[in-house]
Amino acid sequence: MSIQDPIADMLTVIRNGLKARKQTVTTPYSSIKSKILDVLVDEGYLKNYTTHDVRKGVKAIEVTLKYYANEPIIHKITRISKPSLRKYFSSDSIPSVLDDRGISIVSTNQGVMTNFEAKKSRLGGEVICQVE
Repeated sequence: MSIQDPIADMLTVIRNGLKARKQTVTTPYSSIKSKILDVLVDEGYLKNYTTHDVRKGVKAIEVTLKYYANEPIIHKITRISKPSLRKYFSSDSIPSVLDDRGISIVSTNQGVMTNFEAKKSRLGGEVICQVE
């Protein structure tokens, strides 16, 4: 089975893992997924992640989920830009999430970053997802 949107698949794996109260979840590796997970770890939404070889030439990412008082830190994670409909925003029009209590993850020409970093650097780009 081919995956049409690997980023949405990773977000769904994380969402389902949080609902099932899992400590770790595993998803296939890609560099863009790794960059998105870097942002989520830096912002405190996930504990950490590691990559490991499944077999020769195939890697996987194991994500350690984060909870506080037995409740998931991530309440909602939503894919915004999809392969069938890309959503690009200029630096001054990047949408805020929950009055700046959540983040948007933006892919810019300077790398993957939060909406706050993109606005501060005056960079626009593709809004990949929103986290509340």
